[in-house]
Amino acid sequence: MAKAKPPTSPGKAKKTAKPAKPIKPKLIRGVADAVARTPQTAHVLDRLYAVIETRRNADPALSHSARLLARGRAKVAQKFGEEAVEAVIEGAAGTAHALVAESADLLYHLLLMWVASGVEAEAVWAELARREGVSGILEKASRPLPRDLATRKIP
Repeated sequence: MAKAKPPTSPGKAKKTAKPAKPIKPKLIRGVADAVARTPQTAHVLDRLYAVIETRRNADPALSHSARLLARGRAKVAQKFGEEAVEAVIEGAAGTAHALVAESADLLYHLLLMWVASGVEAEAVWAELARREGVSGILEKASRPLPRDLATRKIP
């Protein structure tokens, strides 16, 4: 036979305390959720960067990376720009498989530009980590204004 629960007085319902949830802005929760769902395959960029670095002194007749690096930083930047435009076109067209291919080309040429400019991949990863969880609007607002308001960036 089951024991009867002692009666509670009316108006005094027993409340169970729920643990407090940390307050996170919706954007930060979205970033954390996206990171949790992302397969850990971005390390391929580190491997690609390392390969491009080894091509810096390779024979331009045998390596596309070496050929572009031998032509100079301006040529590498031009090629990166061309690939960026192609990725934008495919993104606007909504062709997923073509955007995947152009994105791979764009990332390769970005890494090539880093190597040509002496930028270490770890410096970019550190900058991304610094910005993680920070609103893009707040991050941009925290940057100091240039002394000369003339800029090469399009507003």
